[in-house]
Amino acid sequence: MAYRLVIFDFDGTLADTFPWFTGVLNGVAERYRFRQVAAHEVEALRGLSARQIIAHLGVATWKLPFIASHMRRLAKRDGAQIALFDGADAMLRRLRDDGFVLAIASSNSERNIRRTLGPETAALITHFDCGAGLFGKAAKFRRLARKTGIQHVQAICIGDEIRDADAARQAGMAFGAVSWGFTRVEALQAQQPAFLFREMAEIADGLIATGTAKAR
Repeated sequence: MAYRLVIFDFDGTLADTFPWFTGVLNGVAERYRFRQVAAHEVEALRGLSARQIIAHLGVATWKLPFIASHMRRLAKRDGAQIALFDGADAMLRRLRDDGFVLAIASSNSERNIRRTLGPETAALITHFDCGAGLFGKAAKFRRLARKTGIQHVQAICIGDEIRDADAARQAGMAFGAVSWGFTRVEALQAQQPAFLFREMAEIADGLIATGTAKAR
């Protein structure tokens, strides 16, 4: 399949937010009264889906929008601590130069994302659809396809979590998994992704090899 639209997750896919996330998580747990995570539990949680993690931590569903909003505020506060993974900017530029339409769908805010990307790299992204609820990405994927006029079968969503794979399936799009984010590789492999990327440069290598049209 020759893909034309590439929709990226941000946290854990383009940006190295995992250390920051684990650093603030227990403070968020205290504020919103769910179970804190001990250091020895983190690796086990990386093998679970978002729904399983929520159940494990005892997070009430009605609290999720408030928690997501609070996390965005913390990310804004701590933006200087968050950086792109090495090679992310070069990978995005290669894809854009080869004619791919690039988008970002994230629960993080567009302002936070643009700050981390920097103006030159942010300019490579045609569309942002941000502030997604924890399980609201499928609708954002479909909306991005409508905005670009690209068929769902010509779109691929790239992320680091099981919920990204679920959302891509719901939207009728392919899923590409990255090995360097939150979820462990074996859990992502079980989702049968179209690609499993183990290095940042492999994203451009793999997608360009599918034979995209260079028309803009």
